[in-house]
Formats: sequence, C-alpha cells, structure tokens
Amino acid sequence: MNVNATIIGQLITFWILIWFVMKYVWGPITSMMEARAKRIADGLAAGERGKHELELASKRGTQVLHEAKQKASEILAQAEKRAGEIVEDGKASGNVERERQLSLAKAEIEQEVHRAKEGLRQQVADLAVAGAEKILRREIDAKAHAELLASIQSEL
Repeated sequence: MNVNATIIGQLITFWILIWFVMKYVWGPITSMMEARAKRIADGLAAGERGKHELELASKRGTQVLHEAKQKASEILAQAEKRAGEIVEDGKASGNVERERQLSLAKAEIEQEVHRAKEGLRQQVADLAVAGAEKILRREIDAKAHAELLASIQSEL
C-alpha cells in the first residue's frame, strides 16, 4: 500500500467528515449553544432585575411600615384626646347631675322644714288653746298658773 494514496484517502475522508459536521452537526450545536447562552444571559438579567425589585420592595416595605407606625401613633393620639374629652364630658354631666340632685334635696328639705314648722305652729296653737282653757277652768292662782305654764313649756 502506498503512503501517498493512504494520506490522500485520509485527507478526502477528513474533508467529507468536516463537510458533514459543518452541514448537519455544527449548525444545531451552535444554535443550542447560542440558545443556552441566551437563557443564561436572560437568567442573569432576571436575577439582576429580581435583586433590584427586591431592593425596591424592601424600601417600599420600610416606607409602608413607617407610614403605618405614624398613622397608628396619630390614631392613638386621637383616641387619647377623645378619651380625655369623654372624661371631661362625664365630669361636667356629673357636676350638672350633682347640682340638680342637690337642688332637689334642698327643695325637699325646705318643704319638710316648712311642713314641720306648720305642724309645730298647729301644735303650739292647740297647746295654747288647751292651756288657756285649763287656765280659765281653774281658779286664779299664781302658783297653779306657773305650774300650768311650766307643763305647757315642757310639751313644746
């Protein structure tokens, strides 16, 4: 076998192999590698976008938390203010009710005192009439009158 013929045969076989690989294998392998490179690049870009969105969400979360705390403190201050107003209203209405009850009690006491005075006047008048009646029935005697007046005084 001739060495030149072998080299030429190998060279032709090699060129056929290169042509076959270039025509049928190289294109799909290249497109798969480009597609994979694109997916990797898209994944890295998505990762960067996700990282950026995470930072934005974190900032927004902090801002929302701050706003919520501020709103909660405002609501708490309003509640405390309203509670103070309710207590003051309660005190004022309590004072008004106390004054009303006090004036009613004073009026009732005055009425009772008036009734008691009227009752006492009636009793004094009855006793005076009874005393005069007793004085007029008895004989006129200073000692008897003194005793009778003393008994009337003790009844009053």
